[in-house]
Formats: sequence, structure tokens, C-alpha cells
Amino acid sequence: MSTGELLRRAVRRHRGRMVAGVLMLSLHQATEAAVPVAIGIFVDRAVATSRVQPLLWCVLMMVVLFAVLSNAWKAGARQVVWAIEYETHLLRLEIAQRVLDPRGHRTGLRSGELLSIATSDAEKAALVMRGVSIGAAACTALVVSSVSLLLVDVPLGLGVLIGVPLLVLGIQALSPLLTRRTSSQQQAVAQTTALATDLVSGLRTLRGIGAQHKAAERYRRSSQATLRATLRAASTNGLQDGVTTALSGLLLAAVAGVSGWFALHGRITIGELITVVGLAQFVAEPVATLGYVSQVIARSRASAERLAGVLSAPPLMVTGTGTAVDADQPPLALEGVSHGTLASLSLVVRPGESVGVLCYDPRDADALLAVVGGRAPEHTGSVRVGGAVLEELDVELVRRTVLLERHETDLFEGTLRSNLLVETPALERVMVAAGAADLVDELDRPLADRGQSLSGGQRQRLGLARALLAEPPLLVLHDPSTAVDAVTEELLAEGLAAERAGQTTLVLTSSPALLGKMDRVVVLADGAVVAEGIHSELAETDPAYQEAVLR
Repeated sequence: MSTGELLRRAVRRHRGRMVAGVLMLSLHQATEAAVPVAIGIFVDRAVATSRVQPLLWCVLMMVVLFAVLSNAWKAGARQVVWAIEYETHLLRLEIAQRVLDPRGHRTGLRSGELLSIATSDAEKAALVMRGVSIGAAACTALVVSSVSLLLVDVPLGLGVLIGVPLLVLGIQALSPLLTRRTSSQQQAVAQTTALATDLVSGLRTLRGIGAQHKAAERYRRSSQATLRATLRAASTNGLQDGVTTALSGLLLAAVAGVSGWFALHGRITIGELITVVGLAQFVAEPVATLGYVSQVIARSRASAERLAGVLSAPPLMVTGTGTAVDADQPPLALEGVSHGTLASLSLVVRPGESVGVLCYDPRDADALLAVVGGRAPEHTGSVRVGGAVLEELDVELVRRTVLLERHETDLFEGTLRSNLLVETPALERVMVAAGAADLVDELDRPLADRGQSLSGGQRQRLGLARALLAEPPLLVLHDPSTAVDAVTEELLAEGLAAERAGQTTLVLTSSPALLGKMDRVVVLADGAVVAEGIHSELAETDPAYQEAVLR
């Protein structure tokens, strides 16, 4: 989806309310433009003639004009605001759906940047409907004013008809610069937001290693860069406002001067002079509105570009339509897989088997997790789940079959119980098995944002308990015990072995407690299998294994 398509779609899917809003706002602007005309008629027909009947008609006309004027504005604005708010809501839902897509996304954006896009950019992009509606109303005002001036005097009307388009074109010349600077400013804001999110989530760790001052300095530099980008965008906005005001003032002065000259020579009446001057002064408002519209659309385009980038980002995971796997086939089979640091890796995990994987290079673990999780579409070789090619299976089936639990656990607002997602009689037993016995009595404890009120070990064990409760056919764990002490690690290893007995489990770890409970241990070095066996044998015979595992 391109930027233009996103903006056009926003207007199109609210076309009913947009049409109603544009008509009402245009009626408001038409009646605004008719006010100077009515005053001119009032002067010529009632004041100049001292007649009562025309005076009464003029008063009635003014009452009707202002009644229509005020009600048309309220009705039109209500329709447009409703469309803007609902479109903002729809855009946020789309971004959330795209971000939460189980296939992942190739945006390369951090969570803070995505948050900024889902909030600020969604709102700014939806404002294109405000720009369209008030822009159409401003054009209506200019047409009514120009026609009225032509009826008073053709040269005056032609002067406005020629001068106003030239004025609008001059204003629009600044729009590309405004779009570029607004886009840079919004990108800088998103990056600073992402950095702030990362720093807040990792504040405890930063304090632990004494790096909080370096982190604060980094945030200060990012904030200053955002400030500079914001000031550049604001200066362009100010320049456009100044140019709009100056040029519209010059147009007003020119029209007023010429019409005054015509009145002195009897070419137009006093009432027509008042009408011309009033319309010339009024014309400055829709011209200024068109200048504002160009700013709104420039900001909307910049935000829409960022939204379109997320919505159009290709998925990380390639999936098909397959809806079945063979339970008698290996739950996971890799043959000649190369991706990242992996080099023609072959690995088979048999049904009901627990396999530990020790990676001397952490990059091998990351590459293997990406392949098993289906987030490495560019890999070579074959990845099969239950005998079926991973890329040919439906994403929902893959999610039900393979559960990958990383050591960074995502928690949400609510309670510990609600974060476990299920309520079963086995809940407390599984909590104990995951080494989270200390949390059993706190299941109804409210959680702070992202579980920040919990320690790293508690979050990790809660994530493991959630994974065990799901009972997936294939459970893949990545360093599930890195944030716990040795005693808890041993309890966790025993609980994991008991809970997953007879079920297929793949654990990427260097923990001797966990590796000792595995049916088989596979050792990777330089992206390939270099050793295989049970933990006790490898610990006795392999010096490299001893160095990596024994503590």
C-alpha cells in the first residue's frame, strides 16, 4: 500500500460522512461569503433609500444567514470529526493487527517506534479528512466570493479569480519542504520514544552494571536531535503562515484600493464598495485556510508514509495452507539447513524425545530459533514439522504445533493469573514445576506495566509456566534458567523433565542442570553439529563441552 492509496482509502471508506461534512461546511462558507453581499444590499436598498420594508427584509435575510451559518458549521464539523476519530481507530487496529501477526514483520522498527506510529501517526494521517473537508469549503467560499465580485464588476472579479490561484500556488510551493521536514521530525520522535521505552524496560539492568549515566546521555542526544528536527518543521510552518498572511494581505489591499477608486468615480455604489471590501477581506480567510490545509496534508502524508511502511512490510514467516501434520513423523527435522551462522545443519527431534542443544556461539542459537520459529524465509535446506514442510503449513497450525518460548518473557497488564492465560487444576503443579512456587500464593497480584514489579527470574519462570500449561506437541525453550539461582535451576530442571515426560521438547541452553535431564544433547559449533550424546558422557570426554557447561 502506497502513501496516496492509504490517504485515498481513508476518505473513501467514510465517504458518506465526508460528503455530508463537505456539503455542510461548504454551505457554512457560502453563507459566510454572502454576509458582505447582504450588508451591501442592506446599505443600497434600505439605508440609502430610508425605506422600512427593505430594511425588514434585510434584517430577516441576515437572521436566516447567521442561523444557517452556525448550524451548518456544527453539523458539518460533527460529521468530519466522527470520520477522523473512527479512521484513527481503524488505523490503530490495522497497525496492532499487523504488529501482532504471528508471521512477524520486516519493518526493522523497535516497539517504541511502532507505538509512536500506532498512536501519533495514525491520528495525523486521519487528519487528511479534515484537510479535504475544510479545503473544499474554502474553495466554495472563493467561488462564491469571485462570482459575487464578477456580478459587481467584471475586472474586480477577474482580478480575484487570477490572483487567488496564483496565491495558492505560491503557498503550495512550500509543501514539499514541509513534508520532508515533518517526516524527519516524526521519525526522530519515534526513535526517541523507542529509546525511552528500551531504557525504562532495562533500567534495573542498567543500574546493576552502572551504565545509567551513559544511557541518560544517549537519550539526551536523541532528545536534542528530535528538538532540532521539530524546530526545523516549526520554522517551515511559520514561514508558510507568514507568506500566506502577507500575500493575502497584499491581495486585500489591492482589491480594496481598486474598488475604492471605482466608487469615487461612480462606477460602483457605496453598498457595492462595502460588498467588495468585505469580500476582499473575507477572501483572506479561505486563502489562509488553504495554506493551513497544505500543512495538514503535508503532515498527513508524512505519517501515512510511515503507516504504509508498516502495513506493507512483508512477513518474516512464509506460510502455506496445510492443515495437518503426521504425529508418527518427527516433530522437527532439519536437513542441510543454512541460515545466518548455520552451515548445512541437520537435526532430527523424535516424538516424545527431550533434546538439549548447546551452542558455543550464541549466534548459532539465534539462527536456529529463527529457523524453527519460521522466521527465516531465506534459509536453504529443508525444515519439516510432523513430516510436512514448515513453509507449507498454515500459520495457526504451526502456532498450535510449535511453541517457542524465549528467555525474554512478555507480560501484560492484569494479574499473574490472567497472564497464564488458562485456568486448570494443574495450575499450581505447573507453577511449582517451573520453579515459581513462590508465586503460587500471588496469582491474583496485579502486575505493573510489562511486569516490571517482578524480578527478571520471576518473569522468566512465569513465562515457562505459561508455556508448560499450553502443552504444545513441540516445546522449544531458549535459556529458560538464565535469571535464577542454582537451587531454583535444579528444581526447574526436575519439574520440566517431569511435566514434559513423553512429550517432545527442544531446549537451547548451557545449563548443566537442564542438559543433565535431556534424553540427548547436541553440540553446535560454527553452525554445524560437532558432538552428540548424553550430558554425563560429554562432560567426561569433551574438553570444550566441559569448559562451556561445567561451573
